[in-house]
Amino acid sequence: MMQLKAFSIARLPRIQFGRGRIADAPALAATYGSKALLVTGKQSFFATPRWGQFTEALAARGMEWQHCIIAGEPSPALVDETVQRFLGEAIDVVIAIGGGSVLDAGKAIAGLLPSGDSVMDYLEGVGKNKTYRGPSTPFIAIPTTAGTGSEATKNSVLSVQGSEGFKKSFRDECLVPEYAIIDPDLLATCSPALIAADGMDALTQLLESYVSAKANPFTDALAWSGMEAVESGFFAAWRGMEPDAGEGRAAMAYAALLSGITLAQVGLGSVHGLASPLGAFFPIPHGVVCGTLVAAATEVNIRAMQVREPNNPALQKYAQVGRLLTGDKHSDDNAARAALIALLSQWSDVLQLPRLGAYGINQDDLPHIVANSRGSSMQTNPIVLTDKEIAEILQRRL
Repeated sequence: MMQLKAFSIARLPRIQFGRGRIADAPALAATYGSKALLVTGKQSFFATPRWGQFTEALAARGMEWQHCIIAGEPSPALVDETVQRFLGEAIDVVIAIGGGSVLDAGKAIAGLLPSGDSVMDYLEGVGKNKTYRGPSTPFIAIPTTAGTGSEATKNSVLSVQGSEGFKKSFRDECLVPEYAIIDPDLLATCSPALIAADGMDALTQLLESYVSAKANPFTDALAWSGMEAVESGFFAAWRGMEPDAGEGRAAMAYAALLSGITLAQVGLGSVHGLASPLGAFFPIPHGVVCGTLVAAATEVNIRAMQVREPNNPALQKYAQVGRLLTGDKHSDDNAARAALIALLSQWSDVLQLPRLGAYGINQDDLPHIVANSRGSSMQTNPIVLTDKEIAEILQRRL
């Protein structure tokens, strides 16, 4: 009989998934009022014919709209500036259409428009440590990439880049989007390099939440389904050859959504623990961090558990994932774990994900990165790693 331990599931957005579902957004937005703030990137949606179609559909619903552009990863200063810019505009709903950075910025802007507070009042670890009590302006998230899963989380990740920079979250259940609208057709403008980095981000989030110290049967089922989608559709989406690419994009949009749900419920692991300081201190895209580190981090985790915690349930889970992704259903656990490590390394090479050194990271930087890696993601890694083991993950990908 299955032994079920107690677990809790936090709030989720209402989810609209499917090709063409962006057409649902204007009607949903109109239920909140007559004035929208549209948050986009410079290119992913705003510079396409879809922009005009979308704003015309809003107008047909009697809605007025204002617009702001998020270029690059959002900073606290950018969020505060945008909030002040639209504070007196009586915004009824915020709609963010873009990649993870756009969704994160939109989430924070929506959360702060009612009060006009600075996000630094609430940014964990670096702010004033005030308790956020909401309410948030109703927020609709529409991803145009398939990586971060931000459409399903309560986190708004903001950063200040530089040697003394940071990458921290403004997080609260009030920030969870009212609706997440996932339309795989919006991924058609993504370059192969973006599909590669974002896909490895989604896969890493699924894998890390599957082996998380807080994993439960509910999240395991979702993570497994997401990894099945990655196995079936990732390379079809990356190669971009129709008609398979359309199905591949749908699979990866689904995988990214599930990765956001699972990470929000049970946390992540060592790759994302390292992604925080790496993304703060160096100009390295988040997806590249995930793709370049996941094989080494998986190997270090497995070896540490074999030595110190041979009964850790994550060891069997790694073997299960190895059999899933390689298609070898009959390998024993040790062979399956070795095959998983080899496959993840092979994918990083085939997808041409850069090493850390390409972004100016060298041996002398490792102690500073390691010292800043023990945030919330590292707390749910399946085993507590030593500083030496964390440094080894980085060392292997310099």
